[in-house]
Parts: sequence; C-alpha cells; structure tokens
Amino acid sequence: MAEQEFTTEKFQKYFDHSSLISDKAWDIFVSKLIRREYPKNATILKNGQVENFISFVDTGIIRFFIPNEEQEMTFAFVFENELMSAYDSFLMQTASTYAVQTITPTVLWSFTHKSLQDLYQEVPISNVIGRMACEELYIKKTARELSLLNQNAQERYLNIFAERPMLLQQIPLKYIASYIGITPQALSRIRRRIS
Repeated sequence: MAEQEFTTEKFQKYFDHSSLISDKAWDIFVSKLIRREYPKNATILKNGQVENFISFVDTGIIRFFIPNEEQEMTFAFVFENELMSAYDSFLMQTASTYAVQTITPTVLWSFTHKSLQDLYQEVPISNVIGRMACEELYIKKTARELSLLNQNAQERYLNIFAERPMLLQQIPLKYIASYIGITPQALSRIRRRIS
C-alpha cells in the first residue's frame, strides 16, 4: 500500500496541475492503476498485439523497436517518471506494428484502455490528465522526427547523451546506434571522436 501511495505522489508531481484535483478524484484515479513488473529484456508488447495499457514508468528503461530479421530498428526510449504506450495501437485498439521491450528491470503503473475510458466518465478532471498525457506523447514524437530531419548522427547522439548520461550507460550501444540511425561501428567512431 505504501508503494501505491508513493506512486500517487509521483503522479501528482508529474502532472503539474494536481492541485486542481481533489483527494477523492485522486483516490478514484489511483484505484484504477495496475502494477506491472518486468525483468530485464522482457517483451511488454509484441509486434501484432493490441496495446491495452498506458503506463507510468516507476523504474526502468524501455525501448520501442521494429522487429526485423536482418536488423531491428530502435526508434524510442522511455525512462523513469515518463509515460509509455504503443499509443497509436492503444487509441485505435488495432495491432501494433512494432514491439516494446524492457532494457532494465522495470515497474509500470498502468491503466487499461477500459479503465481509462471509465475514468473519463467518472472523474471529469481525468480528461485533463488524459489530454496532458496525449500532448506529452505527441511532443516527444515530434521532437524525435525533427531530430532525424535536422540533425546529423553525432548531434543526435550528443543530445540524447546530454539528456540522460547516466541512464545511457545501461543501454546497449547497438540500440543507441539504431536509435540515431547508424551502425554500431559508426557510433564507436563518433564516441572516439568526441571523447
């Protein structure tokens, strides 16, 4: 129970407008959360499955990738205190075209698609929280697209390294290389050049 109360505080800190939300609304909100725990390298969502959760990452690092026999393409990382979901699949309740995997042991606090819809009906302020979550996911997606269009591989590496230097030490270089759109060998050359 203390663990769930701690998560409530994390949620309230995460959503800046928590002062607008009554204790009763937060109690209903938190009552819908499901705790999910995964070991390192666990598959959270397989390519072809429908995403049924939107989750807050309590601890851990997660990657989103396109499975490919020749070479997987990592296109997103999600870290502690961030939201994660295969959001297009979640919204449309259709099969995901990519997979989601833990990089480190991970604890998620999740809403199911149904529980979120129920919250929108039961607690009107949850619509604000839902909008904020949607906006955050959209902003991250746009920033990622713009970095691919406007920055070279070294700039993309330096940016992600500046944002999360300690956490990146836990991510295999092959995933980082794939994320910035180069081979592991090219990433090694960049790392040598800037060290």
